[in-house]
Amino acid sequence: MPELPLACLQALPDSASVEIRETHISWVLLAGEFAYKVKKPVTLPFLDYGTVDKRRFYCHEELRLNRRFAPGLYLDVVELAGEPAVKMRRFDETLRLDEVCRRGGLTQDHLSRFARELADFQNGAALAAAEFGTPERIRSDALENFDELEHLLPAEEASLARLRQWTEAEWQRRHGDFTRRHASGFIREGHGDLHLGNLVLVDGRIVAFDGIEFSTSLRAIDVASEIAFTLLDLLDHEQPGLATWLLNEWLVWSGDFDALAVLRFYLVYRAMVRAKVAALRGDPAEADGYLTLALRLIAPFAPLLSITCGPSGCGKTYLTSCRLASAEFLTTVRIRSDVERKRLFGLAPDAASGGTIYTRRANARTYARLAELTESLLSAGWSVIVDAAFLRRAERDRFRSLAKRLAVPFELIAPQASPDELARRIAARRNDASEATVEVMQQQLRWFEPPGDDERL
Repeated sequence: MPELPLACLQALPDSASVEIRETHISWVLLAGEFAYKVKKPVTLPFLDYGTVDKRRFYCHEELRLNRRFAPGLYLDVVELAGEPAVKMRRFDETLRLDEVCRRGGLTQDHLSRFARELADFQNGAALAAAEFGTPERIRSDALENFDELEHLLPAEEASLARLRQWTEAEWQRRHGDFTRRHASGFIREGHGDLHLGNLVLVDGRIVAFDGIEFSTSLRAIDVASEIAFTLLDLLDHEQPGLATWLLNEWLVWSGDFDALAVLRFYLVYRAMVRAKVAALRGDPAEADGYLTLALRLIAPFAPLLSITCGPSGCGKTYLTSCRLASAEFLTTVRIRSDVERKRLFGLAPDAASGGTIYTRRANARTYARLAELTESLLSAGWSVIVDAAFLRRAERDRFRSLAKRLAVPFELIAPQASPDELARRIAARRNDASEATVEVMQQQLRWFEPPGDDERL
């Protein structure tokens, strides 16, 4: 491997105190409040830094692409004795999310804000060229991992064969989904490497850095593949509740429930990528951990349909949030009527409607949409929690019948509270999608049809 040119180091002020970090494709020079990333003069199957002009080009690409996520970190491209380098503002490495997560310091609030910002970024990101994200390319990339892993990890032949077989079968089963997502504009110019080690807390906000600049094909991907990397890393850090929380918050702001049809495929794909990187680094134990995680992801799973019932303020969203946060694995999706009602009328989850979307007709339209989403998600193998009032028995019976038709277990979640407590909770709400007032709650109580004993069976 090449060595760092001494002239690059000497070009920095007080070069004697510079710390040097090395990866297989770059050197990072830590000097005071700044970091300088120098690309190694290497040519590999997936990148070409072979000439100084190419390294300079990719330095500018790294600056351009990563400023989309972290303009405060990525400052400039500078020359160090004729060698281009990306100049960055240095950050506290203990605040990288892999470290924060390991210490138990990553919170739902961190992830909620990140989910919203990621969804907003993806919505505005440039569409990828038509050659990227095709079903054929997705299959080729996935199988390439297995081709390499079979040489790197010969002792894992049985596990790799099982995972390859599942990948082939799932790709065939989801071919239409991949085709639809490609045609519908879900292939975007993203980050490409959104694992926890490339996320850092800056002033309490999660910021992405070190996105891929050297390969368009690795960053021009389905937005579902992008978030799959972060979700997988949370699972690998034994934080299934946080993974479930992140996925559900991302769905609130993106509305991309269609992603759930292909998400499991991408989770397994990302696990294979991580296993390959670990094997190349000479860490078979870490690689084996990712294979074990991938095998769990493909294991058969029996979905469950849960619906809530009760007037505003009774605790439906609180209880279902607790369910998500305490999830044992990434299997459950929540659909909130307050959010999906607004989405039907072109409103953001936190937008005020002025009360115009709460008519009888709008209510029927909302419950129809909830049923449509529920059926598609159950059919895709996800457990579903529908967080809605379900004040009428007919509304509840519709979803019970849906569960019976799809042969999945059904559960009713019906928290209770006194009218005074309902009013107190509603008055205390802040930053919630619900627009219910005390007056609305009192009206709900007048027409509420409480569930009978037979509904609780």
